[in-house]
Amino acid sequence: MADLLRQRTSRMSLKKNVLANYLGQAWTAIMSLVFVPVYIKYLGMEAYGLIGIFIMLQAWLTLLDMGMTPTLSREMARYTAGAHSEQSIRDLLRTLEIICFTLAIVLFTGLSLSATWLANHWLHTEKIPTEELAHAISIIGLVIALRFIEGLYRGAIVGLQQQVWLNVAGAVLATLRSGGAVLVLIWVAPSINIFFLWQGVVSITTIVVFIATTYHHLPVSKQSARFSLLQLKEIWRFAGGMMAITLLSLLLTQADKIILSRLLNLEMFGYYTLAGTVAAILNNLILPVTQAYYPRFTELVTQSDTAELIKIYHQSAQLISVLIIPATLILVFFGKNLLLLWTGNALLVENVAPLLALMALGTMLNGFMHIPYMLTLAYGWTKFSVYSNTVAVVLLVPSMIWATLNYGVMGAAWIWVILNSGYVLISVHFLYRRLLTTEKWRWYGKDILIPSFTVLCTGGFCVFIFPEGLSKIAELVLLLLSGILMVASAWLVSPFIPRYPLGGRKL
Repeated sequence: MADLLRQRTSRMSLKKNVLANYLGQAWTAIMSLVFVPVYIKYLGMEAYGLIGIFIMLQAWLTLLDMGMTPTLSREMARYTAGAHSEQSIRDLLRTLEIICFTLAIVLFTGLSLSATWLANHWLHTEKIPTEELAHAISIIGLVIALRFIEGLYRGAIVGLQQQVWLNVAGAVLATLRSGGAVLVLIWVAPSINIFFLWQGVVSITTIVVFIATTYHHLPVSKQSARFSLLQLKEIWRFAGGMMAITLLSLLLTQADKIILSRLLNLEMFGYYTLAGTVAAILNNLILPVTQAYYPRFTELVTQSDTAELIKIYHQSAQLISVLIIPATLILVFFGKNLLLLWTGNALLVENVAPLLALMALGTMLNGFMHIPYMLTLAYGWTKFSVYSNTVAVVLLVPSMIWATLNYGVMGAAWIWVILNSGYVLISVHFLYRRLLTTEKWRWYGKDILIPSFTVLCTGGFCVFIFPEGLSKIAELVLLLLSGILMVASAWLVSPFIPRYPLGGRKL
């Protein structure tokens, strides 16, 4: 009876976390996109390219994380399942805090010292003075260091399964980051440095709030938390594996941006950044599911409850497919329509739409791998990602460099599609040899192929009947209806979702 009550409670918590994650991610996505035309209007495309550099550097800071954030999230989830004492989890948190703050200082110092060289020898700008560009890079270093610290506490809060609170706070902070930036650009000065300074102010606020929340949800221990080498020894294998995965993932996903930031001027890099920003909407559909299900995966693996694990594994995989496949095909089929409605800039649309279609397809394929990846982490099997990513780096990074040098941004976008096709078609077979060995073909068939084929047919029908010469409002309504129709078609052929909604009860 107690086990049944615990399962029902866990399922209700899972449902609440998924819904909260989607609401939070939806608002964050809206905030990150709705003001982009305003940024371009006040700062120009070249300055928006510098924001793209900021996004790229922020991605690379995860390497400095050394696997700390996902490790802390996992250990917090294990703590909720009874695998840690109050003292040990506090000691682990304090240990990682000391390391994190030290690395943040090193990061800020390094970027500040290299700012002048980067402004003079790496970036190509025609409108932004070199001195102003160097100053902006220094401020970027500060903001990235603060975001680095944010990530540690965000991981702790996710592991503690306080995701409803995290998403409410995240929505408020996203509004401050994006909407507040517009206000300071209008009321203070239309300067890229002002933009980044505001990001720093919001990050400091975020850190204070996240620290208070993390410690509020941890019980008081008999002794004060302290730095512990013992805690590091206990997690170093998992953290080391995560660091290797992060390094390889960065090489695979950021190599194109490094090459393009060197070869293109900031204006053209801005177009590429804009396409990536829109394609990243798909990640906002994926991350709420993985954030909610990963702690549950870890809990079930700890408890050796394989039957329940299989059920929620397919449930989460199908949930991602139901959302990401329709969203991707909307961007592929109707990308030009959406971009023109959003920006009203025909030149921008011509430069961005072809990139967007390819980057969206690659992101969708990458999204299919998130649930299998979370499964490997729940089992602590980091070697799978290390080996598969190593092979991908050896084979594909040289290809990416060649494609970018010969075909520019479109070449880089095609490599992104090829890379993620390889993961779905090749590497996942090795995963299912060890984990959930009976579930591979059900994952391919019911979780991916059937929803994909159904949505492709539905989307093709929508394109065929879509009229031209509509007003903006009518066009927007028809695009929305097309999206709803695609989602509905995917939902109808995904058996785990109708039978087992997010709460886990049969309909």
